[in-house]
Amino acid sequence: MKIALVHDYLAQDGGAERVLQAFHEIWPEAPIFVLFYDKNKMPRFKDSDIRESFISKLPGGRTHYQWFLPFMPVATERHNLHDFDLVLSSTSAFAKGVLTRPETLHISYCHTPTRYLWTDTHEYIADLKYNAIIKSLLPRLIHRMRIWDKMSVDRVDQFIANSDTVRQRIQKYYRRDSDIIYPPVDTNNFYISDIIGDYFVSGGRLVKYKRFDLIVEVFNRLRLPIKIFGDGPELENLKKIALPNIEFLGRISDRAKADLLSQAKAFIHPQVEDLGITPIESMASGRPVIAYPVGGASETVIPGVTGVFFREQTWESLLDTVLNFDEKAWDSQMIKNHAEKFSSDYFKERLESYVNEKYQEFKQGFSQCRIPI
Repeated sequence: MKIALVHDYLAQDGGAERVLQAFHEIWPEAPIFVLFYDKNKMPRFKDSDIRESFISKLPGGRTHYQWFLPFMPVATERHNLHDFDLVLSSTSAFAKGVLTRPETLHISYCHTPTRYLWTDTHEYIADLKYNAIIKSLLPRLIHRMRIWDKMSVDRVDQFIANSDTVRQRIQKYYRRDSDIIYPPVDTNNFYISDIIGDYFVSGGRLVKYKRFDLIVEVFNRLRLPIKIFGDGPELENLKKIALPNIEFLGRISDRAKADLLSQAKAFIHPQVEDLGITPIESMASGRPVIAYPVGGASETVIPGVTGVFFREQTWESLLDTVLNFDEKAWDSQMIKNHAEKFSSDYFKERLESYVNEKYQEFKQGFSQCRIPI
């Protein structure tokens, strides 16, 4: 069975890229097709067989790729996959739109239906820092891309959703069923500490929808210490409104993050995520999570066992939960045991079995449909 891996593009190191890395660890000989690849930002794939689209050859194709958005559908369709028996795509945008032969099985691991086309269109346009003329043209472009996106769904033989939240979105926007395989978390990189510090922790990409502003509002009022790791466009805005008890760490190493999480009172997760990897990393460290119970957190956090929920996405609700939180009332080993259900080893075992099973079903069905000459 000759396999090809397809990913939207390699320009940032996030959860989707870790899923792709797990794909590649299962099938190391499989080439990876992407729109473009930024080697400086993604060194973990430096020894892989990366095959880029024509966008990578255009001036600014790797560094100012947002300007090439209208060309990404056709660039995706130009990936030549005719030599492969099975295509496994990892996507939240374009990769599911590749063209394959009738005798090729295409399984698509969907991180979410494209946010700026479906769930977050209005917010996406409002937040862009372009002039009024460009922003006035965007709705028409997004409308055309939404049509292509819906059409591309028909090219997928089998969808995998990364959570039940995403499964529901796939059903809502694409009218397709999907199976759930939770994404991999490197739980082996985290440990239970004998020492619990005097601080809370949060972190990730500092973007508006992740609602770090709620955390700043709460801890400005409580004057309790909290450490926030990560970088993003909201960093400077958050720093301007934060008091000294709120410490911004920027980007940190994996080892530093493991130490930080393991000694925190709790990890605070105020956003709606498709799944949310960092709360699972906190649980792999034996520390509970304070989360807003919408999206992936409602699937990964067990209230009273691995964390607590605050019911409204407001600073008042979060403040009340933090005030009543007891960092000593938790069984760290039980929390870590729960996190192991999301381990990378389990993901790879589950995915490989799933792909092999679906491929055998597909080949059997394809053979039965062929009419002898």
